[in-house]
Amino acid sequence: MKAHEIAALLDEPACGHNKKSKSGCAKPKPGATDGGCAFDGAQIALLPVADVAHIVHGPIACAGSSWDNRGTRSSGADLYRIGMTTDMNEPDIVMGRGEKRLFHAIKEAVQRYSPPAVFVYNTCVPALIGDDVEAVCRAAQECVGVPVVPIDAAGFYGTKNLGNRIAGDAMMRHVVGTRDPEPIPPAAERPDIRVRSINLIGEYNIAGEFWHVLPLLDELGLRVLCTLSGDARFRHVQTMHRAEVSMVVCSKAMLNVARGLEERYRIPWFEGSFYGITDTSQALRDFAVCLEDADLATRTEALIAREEARANATLARWRPQLEGKRVLLYTGGVKSWSVVSALQDLGMQVVATGTKKSTEEDKARIRELMGDDVKMLDGASPKILIETINEYGADLLIAGGRNMYTALKARIPFLDINQERDFGYAGYSGMEELARQIAATINSPVWQRVRSPLPWGEDGVAA
Repeated sequence: MKAHEIAALLDEPACGHNKKSKSGCAKPKPGATDGGCAFDGAQIALLPVADVAHIVHGPIACAGSSWDNRGTRSSGADLYRIGMTTDMNEPDIVMGRGEKRLFHAIKEAVQRYSPPAVFVYNTCVPALIGDDVEAVCRAAQECVGVPVVPIDAAGFYGTKNLGNRIAGDAMMRHVVGTRDPEPIPPAAERPDIRVRSINLIGEYNIAGEFWHVLPLLDELGLRVLCTLSGDARFRHVQTMHRAEVSMVVCSKAMLNVARGLEERYRIPWFEGSFYGITDTSQALRDFAVCLEDADLATRTEALIAREEARANATLARWRPQLEGKRVLLYTGGVKSWSVVSALQDLGMQVVATGTKKSTEEDKARIRELMGDDVKMLDGASPKILIETINEYGADLLIAGGRNMYTALKARIPFLDINQERDFGYAGYSGMEELARQIAATINSPVWQRVRSPLPWGEDGVAA
């Protein structure tokens, strides 16, 4: 990818801070890829497309753990769970055999698995030695007869957010608009209401979260053409241009897709979240507003009233145990604010939040929810996390799995919020699950035991 193409992706017109400052998103700095490079971001964004063969062009280490290395879920196809790589080694690099290995890898993937398409991710090493990945993909596509899509996202290009945008740009360039959606099956027709088609951009179906929301959309007659990319299929991405409205689900880095659909196909879009009761209800209302559908708005309000009453009745069991509890939320990106809203719905107080992978819009939303004096942790060592826990008297640490041992050292409860988790927290039912999991970890009897005096005394002598 050329420098001017990267600069164009960073200068996203739909970003609010770009409209104000005209300076573009933050440029990569030394160390910016710590915790997630451009390749990582691109693969995260597209790996949930479940029926595609995903080939990582580069050394074996870039492929990471091969089988099921993400927390995304699929309702059928599972080809995405198989890690594929060209496994470049030193002789390949010295002798310039990378392009040949990639061509044969694409042929092997198609012959073995018969996917509807192949996604090829460029990484640092082939980018540095000059492999022409796009040319190889074009030649391979002619040979194998299925679309071969290049995603030029070498890690040194920049951060994970940039990788998300590169992935979205690749979909807009090579995939979106190449197919029309299938007609609605007669058994699924809704003669009583008008079915409207929508996109969800930036929804990855982590731990099956999308399935908490899909029944609500189905009931309202909102047909999801594509989620980009949770539980998606290649043919779904191809049909995104036929939607009537797009929702950007907590992912500023994918705004270029929403903007591209609006500019090319006149599809309006809005940003929303399915975390928490308040934000879920608002997202459902926004569909009716964007579609300018009065009947949909009436039915939406009826559904919201029913679901909120049901959720609040269930949460009444947990709220007395959670109200007033202080939380240190150490995550990044959109979860740095979207989860704050959900915790506030439970009456909990977020004392600090991580912003390492958050955009300027994410940080602005945090200030909107928590005030201008909120403590933001833009990268923190275990020592800083423990100091923050002690300073604010946090009762709970919500973070990624790698921080679990920090919580154990601080002897406070811990809840995993990242993509490897086993529980989905989106929608009304997801909110109930979030409350259940927090209550279970806070009320575990182990915390009282580990905080009690040592039975052998501080000096090592039995009491």
